[in-house]
Amino acid sequence: MDEGYVVAVFEDVRDKMSRAVEHARGELGAIRTGRAAPALVEKLTVDYYGSHIPLQQLAGIQVPEGKVLLITPYDKGSLKAIEKAIQNSDLGVNPANDGTVIRLTFPPLTEERRRAMVKVAHNKAEDGRIAVRNVRRAARKDLEALEKDGEISSDELDRAEKELERLTHEHVAEIDRGLQHKEDELLAV
Repeated sequence: MDEGYVVAVFEDVRDKMSRAVEHARGELGAIRTGRAAPALVEKLTVDYYGSHIPLQQLAGIQVPEGKVLLITPYDKGSLKAIEKAIQNSDLGVNPANDGTVIRLTFPPLTEERRRAMVKVAHNKAEDGRIAVRNVRRAARKDLEALEKDGEISSDELDRAEKELERLTHEHVAEIDRGLQHKEDELLAV
């Protein structure tokens, strides 16, 4: 029996589940809470000379005050493209372009908008949980194939499946903590 196969499966599982959690965190971070945060716009794709490029690669993003985001393009020629990308996004703010920088002023969220954002957060978190569970399902198939091929015993399979469940619960709990934090942030007035 070779323990190396199981170790390889678990290295892959840990890596993929961690990436799923990080992705979910990024998605939750991009949800608007009424406060300005660079995460709201840095992943916005801008049509820059025919290429779709994340905003964070085209401009510096600063928060000079609580509800204002200042976007300073590295290339002044990209100003209009950045402005258009913001207008086409679901941010719900109008960019103010002074020819050098773009200023985004976030109005306070209404109670109705906050509730809608909480629903969006729940959907993003559920997508993250599904991604983690899909990794678990794929790993379980790999482990069962190893047992079928005689690479691991059924006892080793049982131990590995218990470890797989523990890892899954750990990563789902991490997503849930991120969701709870975002929900608290959204509902705080």
